[in-house]
Amino acid sequence: MKAVAYRQALPITAADALLDLTLPEPVASGRELLVRVHAVSVNPVDVKVRRNAAPPDGEARVLGFDAAGVVEAVGEAVSLFKPGDRVFYAGALNQRGSNAELQCVDERLVGRMPATLTFAQAAALPLTSITAWELLFERLGVTAETEGALLIVGAAGGVGSILTQLARQLTKLTVIGSASRDSTQAWVRELGAHHVIDHRQPLVAELKRIGIDAVTHVASLTHTESHYAQIVEALAPQGQLGLIDDLTAPLDVRLLKPKSLSLHWEMMFTRSMFGTPDMAEQGALLNRVAELVDAGRLRSTLGENFGRINAENLKRAHAAVESASTRGKTVLEGF
Repeated sequence: MKAVAYRQALPITAADALLDLTLPEPVASGRELLVRVHAVSVNPVDVKVRRNAAPPDGEARVLGFDAAGVVEAVGEAVSLFKPGDRVFYAGALNQRGSNAELQCVDERLVGRMPATLTFAQAAALPLTSITAWELLFERLGVTAETEGALLIVGAAGGVGSILTQLARQLTKLTVIGSASRDSTQAWVRELGAHHVIDHRQPLVAELKRIGIDAVTHVASLTHTESHYAQIVEALAPQGQLGLIDDLTAPLDVRLLKPKSLSLHWEMMFTRSMFGTPDMAEQGALLNRVAELVDAGRLRSTLGENFGRINAENLKRAHAAVESASTRGKTVLEGF
């Protein structure tokens, strides 16, 4: 089967940073689905793994943590899907990725693809939807009745684009998104944010500019260490801070004490990495996202389609994600 992989941890500008390869076809067993991949999207985790985790000598690693496709075959213990089903999923960090014509994935991590979306539109959603859903509803404990104000730092990115929609559609929170350019600020408004501020400016001053003295919740999705002091100042007493990004410097948690602020980490691969008893919650929430999409309450966050799934186009996509200037998700489709 066709696949795109890497053998060395190299800069994306290197000729061999990603390679077109032919690999043996995988075989589904147990609770695995064998999926024929139609479309994928690229996430920051693809870039981080490629740059920092070289495969063992002589081996090639296939990346890709978002896919939409069709079930080709099922393992002997599968009960949730059958061949021919259209599915979307983010897979697992410790398994072969989706940048290949065929991929095996645990059925508990898989959702039924929204009927109203194309494969490319659907591939933009799984990893970010899981991250945003778990961060908002499981880590921060927000419910449909929660009131207050949510500040999303980095709202125009992949996770921010779906988190903005979830918070606006499913909660009573006032949703404030941050973005730095006119085009990304317009995007965040389109997705439903009540207010948009510029995170290049001090956050507290920007919030006061729109008439908000404090927020009850913050989802910090990027450059948290740069905004940390401002976030702590902006949070109301007993407020909550959720993080997803990889920090480049330690955070002083002692700053949280005077206001009794709480700190929550979200990593959507935790369930699959540790084989938690509630792994099937990820498939269930993807099914819920699909229902909301088909009901017209959520939309795909596809930002740009980079064409066929091959090494050349994936290198362009990795470079775009590395630039940290993308809007929504970068998608590739077909082999």
